[in-house]
Amino acid sequence: QVQLVESGGGLVQAGGSLRLSCVASGRTFSTYAMGWFRQAPGKDREFVARISWNEISTYYADSVKGRFTISRDNAKNTVYLQMNSLKPEDTAVYYCSTGVHWEYWGQGTRVTVSS
Repeated sequence: QVQLVESGGGLVQAGGSLRLSCVASGRTFSTYAMGWFRQAPGKDREFVARISWNEISTYYADSVKGRFTISRDNAKNTVYLQMNSLKPEDTAVYYCSTGVHWEYWGQGTRVTVSS
């Protein structure tokens, strides 16, 4: 079993930045890829970014490419999402996830970007 706890959300003006964190506990964190997803009001949950267990590979949704950066610190069991140049359409609850089939999820952290 893996437990995930996100933090770092908040209210920010368009063009601003936030850094989200997700701390994992339970099974070995470093063996899984980690990902960030988001769900905007009235919309389905969507993929944002993922990073391989060894940090070699990263992948981003087109909507965030060039603005968001995913990273991880396996010694701290933590994955980060640095979000720059935020837009109102980035407003959502952000979730981190992991597992062979993305079966583990955190409770989410809310990001609100005002125009």
